[in-house]
Amino acid sequence: MKKNQLILLVAIVLVVILGAGSMYIVKEGEYKVVLKFGEAVRVAETPGLKLKIPFIENVSPLPKYQMTYESNPTSILTKDKKPIIVDNYTVWRITNPEQFLKTAQTVSAGVQRIDEAVYNSVRRKLSEVNYDNIISEQTERGNINDEITRDVAEALKRDDYGVEVIDVRIKRTDLPEGNKQSVYNRMISDRQSIAARYLSEGDEESRKITAKADRTASELMSQAQADAKKIIAEGEQQAAKIYNKAYGQDPAFYNFYRTLDSYVTTLKNEPVIMLPIDSPYAKILLGK
Repeated sequence: MKKNQLILLVAIVLVVILGAGSMYIVKEGEYKVVLKFGEAVRVAETPGLKLKIPFIENVSPLPKYQMTYESNPTSILTKDKKPIIVDNYTVWRITNPEQFLKTAQTVSAGVQRIDEAVYNSVRRKLSEVNYDNIISEQTERGNINDEITRDVAEALKRDDYGVEVIDVRIKRTDLPEGNKQSVYNRMISDRQSIAARYLSEGDEESRKITAKADRTASELMSQAQADAKKIIAEGEQQAAKIYNKAYGQDPAFYNFYRTLDSYVTTLKNEPVIMLPIDSPYAKILLGK
């Protein structure tokens, strides 16, 4: 009886061990890669309880969610020979767990490969760009971060690591402490030179505009004076015609009118005039 009980107990223990070894749980946000003699045979992606062959198949977990890796600050030389300290981060995820296990094997190894690709791309891209453009994050081809993201994604896709690089962002681009002041002074000097050139060009353009305006004003004044003289001459000519016409109609009245008109001018300031009493001018004035 005791021997039978022992056999039953051993059998129960073996069943429990075999049962436990044949089951595994897939959690939310993870892959479970089933390995058979070290080779991936299938991938479980949906959460729940799964089965495997005990002692023959093993399970390797891998994260399914997006991961963020922050690179160590790196010194890089820009196109205009300015040394800068660059700090960036990368958002990535595993898209092909079987391929990832074949190439990188572990998450830490995958991160190391991503870090190498990011460093190479950041160093190459920033060495082609001047410091001012790095600060503004813009180049002739677009945004620096977008360029680096595309470059790293293509490199890892080409090497077939089974990962997707979603975004690479430069967090910080600082000058080394020893170089900051000299670079700032050079930048100030460059800006002052640019400002002086703009001012000089502005003064030259102002002189051109002023000279052109003066020349145009002189031409307009000359034309206006010529037109005024012409109008005055035409008016005087027209007045002479009217005077001649009026004089021709009644010469005596015209002489009388002109004499009265001359009195207004002559006697305007009440002058003392000596005239012969029998002169025609005096007779009209005295009403004789």
